[in-house]
Amino acid sequence: MNESVIAVRGRKVGLIEAGSGEPLVYLHGIADIHGAAEKFEPFHLRLAQAARVIAPAHPGCAGSDELPACSIDDVVFHYLEVLDALGLKRFDLVGHCVGGWIAAELAVRHPERIGKLVLIGACGLFVSGAPIGDIFMHSQPERGVDYGSLRSLYFSAADAPEALRFFPDGRAGIETEMRRYQMLRFSSFVGFRPPYFYHRELRERLHRAAMPALVIWGKHDAMVPRVHGEAYSAELPEAKALQLVAGAGHAAPLEAPQATADLVVGFLREA
Repeated sequence: MNESVIAVRGRKVGLIEAGSGEPLVYLHGIADIHGAAEKFEPFHLRLAQAARVIAPAHPGCAGSDELPACSIDDVVFHYLEVLDALGLKRFDLVGHCVGGWIAAELAVRHPERIGKLVLIGACGLFVSGAPIGDIFMHSQPERGVDYGSLRSLYFSAADAPEALRFFPDGRAGIETEMRRYQMLRFSSFVGFRPPYFYHRELRERLHRAAMPALVIWGKHDAMVPRVHGEAYSAELPEAKALQLVAGAGHAAPLEAPQATADLVVGFLREA
């Protein structure tokens, strides 16, 4: 595993890379690397056994500079510049949570650059009657110390082992607190418009993303309702049937790393 910082048009972009072979760009979620986790976890390392995994940190997160403006369009063009700087003309793309939203936006704009697309618990769609959970409210600990409601939003249960590992009650170390804050700040730039984390035009553009696609959802996702996954699977032209990960909530890569990675790797290895 290699950590580095590259310069993209005068901005710093933090990267974690591991593995070898064909390039796989991984765009992280909120409860994920560059946010809740400092380094690659078992899920990411499993992907790195099958591909060269390149995981940039979103603007303002974990070593990456903020953008002067940070709408979802600004972030998409930022990532196009990152991909150009890395010399990646064509690659597989995997995105989780808000990273899944960014991945979908890239896929509808430049389908010719993406070999296969995987979305895990992706936000980004407006689905009437099924709002995405309010992470901004739940990120405030109850009584100043209790993160139980936030754990319930990200994981299958507030007392799930990985939930307690990544979001224990009380104050964490300064580096962990800073990563969480930076991830929440980035999320507010792109997603702080109730009902949160959506781009109304994206759903009408999904027909452009004609590459093979797989949509994965934690069976107990309390943040992004399953109907969003069903919408992605139905409207991406070459998407397989929605795959559910048993025993996992929104943060499936952290809570069920082996099962989630097996779905991704199996799909990427298909002819």
